[in-house]
Amino acid sequence: MTKELDKIIRIMGQTHGRDISLYDDSFLVKSIDRRLADTGIRNIGNYSRALSENSTEAELFFRSLNIRYSEFFRNPLTFALLEQLILPGLAAKKEKSGRQEIRIWSAACAAGQEAYSIAILLDEMAAAGPSSVPFRIFATDISEKDLLTGRTGAFDSAAVQNVRMKYLRHYFTKNGETYTLVPALRNRVDFSAYDLLEETSSCPPISIFGDFDLVICSNLLFYYRPDVRHRILDKVYNSMSPGGYLVTGEAERDIVVRLEGLRAVAPFAAVFQKN
Repeated sequence: MTKELDKIIRIMGQTHGRDISLYDDSFLVKSIDRRLADTGIRNIGNYSRALSENSTEAELFFRSLNIRYSEFFRNPLTFALLEQLILPGLAAKKEKSGRQEIRIWSAACAAGQEAYSIAILLDEMAAAGPSSVPFRIFATDISEKDLLTGRTGAFDSAAVQNVRMKYLRHYFTKNGETYTLVPALRNRVDFSAYDLLEETSSCPPISIFGDFDLVICSNLLFYYRPDVRHRILDKVYNSMSPGGYLVTGEAERDIVVRLEGLRAVAPFAAVFQKN
């Protein structure tokens, strides 16, 4: 399997100009298995020949590696911590320091579901309190299609199934089976294209200087080789303010929990604080 996988990596790079060597081997194998099932090709050897001869299949395979999926309020434990502990704590800290804004980066944001989930929590918190701290959310991805969806803020009924009814009523308008976020909330999230593997900057240019109080980078790390994961995490870590927080996916908790400079906020939760 290793030889055939190396051959496919070479074919994708040399013949089609697509570098898939960054991805974790087990993820690549699973993706190839899915393509075998979809195409009816019997084995990986035959599939490597198909890739070398068929640019359409090579493009379909490459697209299958770029998984763009997210959800509103995706992980209940994570969002409970954010709602009850982390976001109120950040607001209190900002008020004491002179009411500076809370700065948040949603990295690899897909269509912005997690970014908008945070915006809802912060807006509700501001409405409930005697005073409010301004906030800015920067949402980045490499998919222009997903970024356009995020800016539009329109989602089908399946996409909003995790959203509480009171949020649906207050923050969305319904037209048939489409739920569109109200402009006041959409305006709180800045969407821009940014590649986490880009090496010349430590944060999205639109944010100017980083200094994020909270970074969300969920369900991305496990797709990549360990050295690439560390590159991404180094970039994220350097973009965080002292005492800032990082949110990852549950399946990535074990990747992050061993790193120096970050401590787990609670058992089993994929939420970490910069020391």
